[in-house]
Amino acid sequence: MTAPATDVLVIGAGAVGAAVAHYCAAAGLSVHVVDRGVPGSGTSSRCEGNILVSDKEHGPELTLAQHSLRLWSGELAEHAAAWEFERKGGIIVASRQSSLASLRRALAVQREHGIRVEEMDVDALRELEPHITGDAVGAAHYPDDSQVMPMMVVNRLLSLARERGARVTAGCEVTGLLRSGDRVVGVRTTHGDLAAGAVVNAAGPWAAQIADFAGTRLAVAPRRGYVMVTERLPPRVFHKVYAAEYIDDVGTSDSSLQTSPVVESTPAGSILIGSSRERVGFSDAISREALRRMAAAAVELFPFLRDVRVLRHYHGFRPYSEDHTPLIGPDPGAPGLWHATGHEGAGIGCSVGTGRLLAQQIRGEEPDIDMSPFDPARFGGLTDRPAPEGAPA
Repeated sequence: MTAPATDVLVIGAGAVGAAVAHYCAAAGLSVHVVDRGVPGSGTSSRCEGNILVSDKEHGPELTLAQHSLRLWSGELAEHAAAWEFERKGGIIVASRQSSLASLRRALAVQREHGIRVEEMDVDALRELEPHITGDAVGAAHYPDDSQVMPMMVVNRLLSLARERGARVTAGCEVTGLLRSGDRVVGVRTTHGDLAAGAVVNAAGPWAAQIADFAGTRLAVAPRRGYVMVTERLPPRVFHKVYAAEYIDDVGTSDSSLQTSPVVESTPAGSILIGSSRERVGFSDAISREALRRMAAAAVELFPFLRDVRVLRHYHGFRPYSEDHTPLIGPDPGAPGLWHATGHEGAGIGCSVGTGRLLAQQIRGEEPDIDMSPFDPARFGGLTDRPAPEGAPA
């Protein structure tokens, strides 16, 4: 039996899905969010909550990150305490002259596109981070880099959506799409059929599986990353600090294991250590090599970490896009289906911008920024095969 239609049905209750729900509900649309687990239990529960501009090259991802930062700092600022928004700032450290030269070239481009950044010599770096490596030859400080608690973001955005009448159904797995001709008019789920005027695929690294129900190739795949958590310590790390090599690693398409040090403190006193990235499907097999390399790189950046205990580690699957640009917009071959995925490690930071922009598109409004670089159709659209079983016509 098909439930009464809602205006927008969102698949996935992570940060991106919650942001879509919030902005659609705020625009006066009826909203229903479904998730096969509990809200935020996927990628959003297994990351650091970055809101970064420092690691973005010039291009559409930077534009989206800057737009999102304006929302975090502007119209959403009243909720900052609810998700522990912290403008801690980011510092990129160069430990080789070649890395410093590359960093300076990046700074020149970033400044041209409105990023606030200050180059620092070693003395200035040590004033901000007194425990940094003695090998440092220079650094850059990004005062706008910020942090939030991802699960609190999900909870708050969904609460705001609920206040405007949105429904959230946990433990509800989507098993197919409902069609009227070519148009997607709802979803088939383990809770029954749910009709909708628009269906938003915000399933993160699992988004390609949802698109597959429509017979669409969505160029999104899981990319695994680890985070290590130390014992509680007195304050010793005061910003998000990472090596200059991190930017190159984030932008690579290499499927092999890459690690580069990213170190930051938490309000509770623990230190978070990243980062790694590798394309291994949805494998949960522990990579001791990744953890070993992350720990060694973190010690190179902050030598005091050599004597600090790591209490636990966790990993998540980030939605990797083939061209490192999110997919935000209508499905190229299935009217009524919309996509909001492919952010990889920028999903938390760019969630609110994505939610606002997609809500504007769904309502037929002019989006705040040019959405053509994010168009899912850029990867070719429909496959040459019919929609699979479970996608009823």
